[in-house]
Amino acid sequence: MSQTSPSDPLAPDAGIEALPPPEGPTQIIPTDYQIGQDNIEGVKPVAFDIHNPVFMVSGIAVVIFTAATLLFPTVLGPFFGGLRDVVTGNFDWFFLIAGNVFVLLCLFLILSPLGSVRLGGPEATPDFTLTGWFSMLFAAGMGIGLMFYGVSEPLGHYTAALGGPVLENGARTDWAPLDGAPGDELGARRLAMAATIFHWGLRPWAIYAVVALALALFAYNKGLPLTLRSVFYPIFGEKVWGWPGHVVDVLAVMATLFGLATSLGIGAEQASAGFHFLFGWSTALTAKIVLIVIITAVATTSVVLGVEKGVKRLSEINMLLAIALLLFVILVGPKWQILTGFFGNLGAYAGDLIPLSNPFGRNDDNFRQGWTAFYWAWWISWSPFVGMFIARVSRGRSVRQFLTAVLIVPSLISVLWMTAFGGTAITLTQGGFSGVADAALELQLFQMLSQLPLTAITSFVGIILVIVFFVTSSDSGSLVIDTIAAGGKIHAPVPQRIFWCGFEGLVAIALLLGGGLTALQAMAVSTGLPFTLVLLGACWAIVKGLLAEKRELR
Repeated sequence: MSQTSPSDPLAPDAGIEALPPPEGPTQIIPTDYQIGQDNIEGVKPVAFDIHNPVFMVSGIAVVIFTAATLLFPTVLGPFFGGLRDVVTGNFDWFFLIAGNVFVLLCLFLILSPLGSVRLGGPEATPDFTLTGWFSMLFAAGMGIGLMFYGVSEPLGHYTAALGGPVLENGARTDWAPLDGAPGDELGARRLAMAATIFHWGLRPWAIYAVVALALALFAYNKGLPLTLRSVFYPIFGEKVWGWPGHVVDVLAVMATLFGLATSLGIGAEQASAGFHFLFGWSTALTAKIVLIVIITAVATTSVVLGVEKGVKRLSEINMLLAIALLLFVILVGPKWQILTGFFGNLGAYAGDLIPLSNPFGRNDDNFRQGWTAFYWAWWISWSPFVGMFIARVSRGRSVRQFLTAVLIVPSLISVLWMTAFGGTAITLTQGGFSGVADAALELQLFQMLSQLPLTAITSFVGIILVIVFFVTSSDSGSLVIDTIAAGGKIHAPVPQRIFWCGFEGLVAIALLLGGGLTALQAMAVSTGLPFTLVLLGACWAIVKGLLAEKRELR
């Protein structure tokens, strides 16, 4: 494997080896496979180093699906929408059980002796500082989700819980969590925050952590390529380098690209709504396309610079802006309610954790299927992208440090964020202001900020955060896709990074023009069901792999 020359100022991550061998005693998996052995390389007219057949099959499949969605919107839209409803409606119990398994496994590994195993070998050192590492974890994981749902979800759950159960023909038609809290403002607030934290706390981060840990372990400690197929080596053996592995990697590329394209379209809608709210700018389709082009251009620049110079720096800037906005809301909002609410909401979450985690004997079908199962399927469909990126930047961390940073710390920050933004919106609503609740989903953040001082400044910062969070998701996602499509090579030629970043933007624009984003989101969520089986298999592989590493260290 070649190493980029440190003397080249345009080289991504100059001087950093693409995939260093383990440092210290580890259990290397013996295989004759060499990273990139199936690749097709060339230098003219542009440099390329692509895996055969993952690159071609992925690209063609994406083009075919996008074209079909545009040509047959009235057929594929309802089809994928119905498929999503079948998946979340009939397998909600499976998603809930799987989410519980992922959390319990992560907590077990943190507390067990297996947590001392170091990713990359016992003598490996981290590639990134703690601040840079954590910034990238959070920005790629779900920073944009907190911007989009930080106000709307707690408020939505509060309104539904306050209304309580609504029965029609003996069945509940409301969206309240559990049994709601009819007429009880304090009880509805506690239940709403508990439900929100349940969706944005330990479960989604455990999903990401399982994928990331499995990839990092088999790449950095076992010597296999940093692609999703490597996790299945204990199951398929050498066959994983053939079509079983090709299928896994193609599905990972498609899930990542479609998930990012969907988010680009949704992000363009929220940013466009924010600019209209602040400056009166148009929210027409053309404005949204321009935003996608801008986001893609900035993401492409970041991708060209690489992880160290591009993604890391952008993520750190974004985290500083997010922290500044969070502190502002805490200081000028109902600060006492926010500060005390943080601990109160954690208590509410702990109190309702078992009922919310219970997959059986509940009657809150709309909430359990339309919210929880939908979220679990969405997080799982995103897990190849986020998990691989987390693995990419986490070499040198112990399993215990890795899981603590990926699972515990982001969950606590999510609780504080939802408490500040969602709690402020609920307080405003309880005080008689209906503007937030009556606003469209993409405008609720800006309506909440309009009731605080310095509205123009904070709203503009909010718009910038929305855009930059999408940029960091786009650039990190493009790096992940490029790694998979290059057969596990982290330092594939720069033109390939540019290709995937631009391809992602073009797919988002095409689906936005053709009205296919909803169908695409439904399709992405539907892939969560088979990927759940993949993750459960990864749990077994992680434990087996860590036990072998622990024995090697004795």
